[in-house]
Amino acid sequence: MPGQKTLEHHEELMTRMAQVVGADLDEAELRGDLTPEMRDDMVLSCTGCTSPGDCARFLDATETAEATPEYCRNGMILLALRTS
Repeated sequence: MPGQKTLEHHEELMTRMAQVVGADLDEAELRGDLTPEMRDDMVLSCTGCTSPGDCARFLDATETAEATPEYCRNGMILLALRTS
């Protein structure tokens, strides 16, 4: 299991990626489209990413995007949770 610092870092990356593609994870939980357990699983999946540095650079350079980078392990879920 990843350490707390790693979990916090990847939770931040995942939350930022969600914002960039227009997915509000808190709102998705309120709608019932995302459970807290699913969100935790997404963070764990993110910790297995081989490109966290690329992710951070992408997020630093991007305000909005239509899609996540190919390496994003949660890309499909984040796009499915996107709000209009």
